[in-house]
Amino acid sequence: MRRREFITLLGGAAVWPLAARAQERPMPVVGLLDSRSPDSIPADHLRAFHRGLKDTGYVERENVAIEYRWAENQTDRLPAMAAELVRRQVAVIAAAGSPLAILAAKDATKTIPIVFGIGQDPVRLGLVASLARPGGNLTGNGFFNTDLTAKRLGLLRELVPTATRVAVLVNPANTSNTEITLRDVEAAARATGIQIQVLNASTSRDIDAALAAFVRERPDALFVGNDGFFTSRRVQLANLASRYMLPATFGAREVAEAGGLMSYGTSIADSWHQIGVYTGRILKGAKPADLPVVQATKFELVINAQTARMFGLDVPPTLRALADEVIE
Repeated sequence: MRRREFITLLGGAAVWPLAARAQERPMPVVGLLDSRSPDSIPADHLRAFHRGLKDTGYVERENVAIEYRWAENQTDRLPAMAAELVRRQVAVIAAAGSPLAILAAKDATKTIPIVFGIGQDPVRLGLVASLARPGGNLTGNGFFNTDLTAKRLGLLRELVPTATRVAVLVNPANTSNTEITLRDVEAAARATGIQIQVLNASTSRDIDAALAAFVRERPDALFVGNDGFFTSRRVQLANLASRYMLPATFGAREVAEAGGLMSYGTSIADSWHQIGVYTGRILKGAKPADLPVVQATKFELVINAQTARMFGLDVPPTLRALADEVIE
């Protein structure tokens, strides 16, 4: 082999790894926008999100990066956080915790794909054109917990048959969710002859004040509206309900696990898993417009029998048979 050819081969061998590395695709970045604080979210929710990503071939810090933006329940920060993710040019935005987080992401971009998990009808909110064909840059899953209000009130009445006056706690910062909850709970209360009293809470201090006011009014039971903020304050709510001897029903099983009396709703962990799956599919090239909004099919009734005994309540055999889990 001639000396010049040998040098050329050596040079090519040295350049090849550099060229290959230059052609490697950069690691995609996912933006996660949530209205809550990270320490208030049940650990299995984020694990479910990462499991969904892994099911589609993505593992954080190995082949995908995640930019987390937590509003710490200060929802007025959400638009700026969404705009920051857009400037960061993330590949996908995963939005959860409150419709306000999803709407902030939607207002911030018409091109970056957005995957959401929401407890309301996304068509009614204007997030998608239809469940089957979303049509824009948003898709995700709807777990429609707000639609379960009447059922949840009926289950509470079955566990606390003497309840005729029920206090209802809602979050005024989550306007659309509150409107739906109050509409449904008022209709269900009229149908069953229950009187309701409504109080608002959008901060931890508000919750303290609201339950103290409930105690002065002496309602028979407490109905907590389904809201990501209330789930994030599950320990506070469960402790206060126990302290004031208020039998309470919640929309998320995590509150019953934290000591709340009972919960009925869809699995939020399943919703997070689906957000992860859809995020991964979009990273692989799927278009949000072509991914139908997934509707929840799993509904969970969880009863904390230990809390029931503390309230002097007997869990009826019919409810035990219906329950997905009875915490002893």
